Amino acid sequence: MVSTPAPTWQPLNATHDVTNQPPLLAPYDASEDTALLEGLRREGAGWAEEGIRRLGLRAGSAEAQEWAEQANTHEPVLRTHDRYGNRIDEVDFHPSWHHLMRASIAEGLAGAPWADARPGAHVARSAGGLVWGHTDAGHGCPTSMTYAAVPALRAQPELAKVYEPLLTGREYEPELRVPTQKSGLLAGMGMTEKQGGSDVRTNTTAATPTAEPGVYTLRGHKWFTSAPMCDVFLVLAQAPEGLSCFLVPRILPDGSRNTFRIQRLKDKLGNRSNASSEPEFDGTVAWLVGPEGRGVKTIIEMVNCTRLDCVMMSATLMRKTLVEAGHHARHRSAFGARLLDQPLMRNVLADLALESEAATTLTLRLSGAADRAVRGDAGEAAFRRIATAVGKYWVTKRGPAFTAEALECLGGNGYVEESGMPRHYREAPLLSIWEGSGNVNALDVLRALRREPGTAQAFFDELALAQGADARLDAAVTRLENLLVNGSETGARRLVEHMALTLQASLLVRHAPPAVADAFCATRLGGDWGHSFGTLPDTADLGAILDRARPAD
Repeated sequence: MVSTPAPTWQPLNATHDVTNQPPLLAPYDASEDTALLEGLRREGAGWAEEGIRRLGLRAGSAEAQEWAEQANTHEPVLRTHDRYGNRIDEVDFHPSWHHLMRASIAEGLAGAPWADARPGAHVARSAGGLVWGHTDAGHGCPTSMTYAAVPALRAQPELAKVYEPLLTGREYEPELRVPTQKSGLLAGMGMTEKQGGSDVRTNTTAATPTAEPGVYTLRGHKWFTSAPMCDVFLVLAQAPEGLSCFLVPRILPDGSRNTFRIQRLKDKLGNRSNASSEPEFDGTVAWLVGPEGRGVKTIIEMVNCTRLDCVMMSATLMRKTLVEAGHHARHRSAFGARLLDQPLMRNVLADLALESEAATTLTLRLSGAADRAVRGDAGEAAFRRIATAVGKYWVTKRGPAFTAEALECLGGNGYVEESGMPRHYREAPLLSIWEGSGNVNALDVLRALRREPGTAQAFFDELALAQGADARLDAAVTRLENLLVNGSETGARRLVEHMALTLQASLLVRHAPPAVADAFCATRLGGDWGHSFGTLPDTADLGAILDRARPAD
């Protein structure tokens, strides 16, 4: 009988060896964005570039990225009572939230620009938001409202004299204490109510005058008041002469707690690191800001500022997700080549890069207008009035579609929570809703065009700066003039969309390289485009567009 030799056993390769996966992105430089840095210099804040570059490195650090993840994983917790049964209405945050807030305020991303006499201070703040926003969007809510509260509070000089130096400070003190005993304050706002939402004139919260001039007590509920641990709030309520604006402190001057009963925290789609609440006022002490019956006019400047921040935050989210998608495409291979070298993937990334640059460039132009407007430039004030609402409508509308496409660049990897992309995707719709949904902003543009003729002139003066540089842009301006002749409420979205695209194109024609401006005008204005990202024409210089965007390695 012949024996058969036993087979020689060979161990297989370990099943858990990981190949063809991108390395961690962090650390990276969030300020490595040519369009951002060029806009910073162009809009008068070149003096801030060193600080922006330093902040970009910090934003892209592994530590700051971990703070963002932890702040969203460990969500805020409401404590209505202490262990002894005393009503306290406080919200506890994970330490990472406080790290993010401390850094943001120290970097001047809250009220600091109002105390900075240098031209371009508001531009520098927006640029800082464009890079620091690569961490977490949620903590941008209280910093944005604090920034926006200052001009509204100036309607009552006596109050502004006391609180403005604290709102413009760079110290973060999260504990609730008497405001004037702190080195820095945060401000929130309470506008919407259950029955009306954006229709704030239907508010039912009542303001009753007391014997002390300028002091009232409030009674009622608010439906969506974010960042309830702020020190003071600007609140709309019905006074005897009509809807009015009030300053409501959490802690009163005598050290007692003002009535600010937090009924619950909202369980939101995104923006999970930030607490949004439903507070009840019942004998709540408040100080009148501005004249009685002029509440909307008083608080509208706050709304203008926060709308600018919605544009900035959407632009930031676009850039952040483009960086993530580009990083993945550089390090992932399929069908024999890196994703970044695949022609169709290059088309997608280049198309996203165009959208991102247009959003960033518009953000900085709006910031420049805001900076010059607060320094007395009437023309820039008129342009800011109309263009901020136009930008708020369009850039925030583009955010969800953009983020979804960037997520898809990662495939299944982008669909899992660990990638971070689902968090960004959930965040994107908020910015179109916050400070007025799409319809509210579109109708606001229409209202401004009808009631403030100077805004239309300022808008067309801006477009005229690019006249003759691109035939497609000139044709778009002519179409826009025709649309304005018969502007109707039904067609408001169509009008504002065309205004936004024309404005973005004019800025890119003037300030971006020819490859970027040509591709944008060919697609967004000339119609040589599909209905999704990644449909740029074959004539587009994809390499030049991608080289300028430089998604992270």
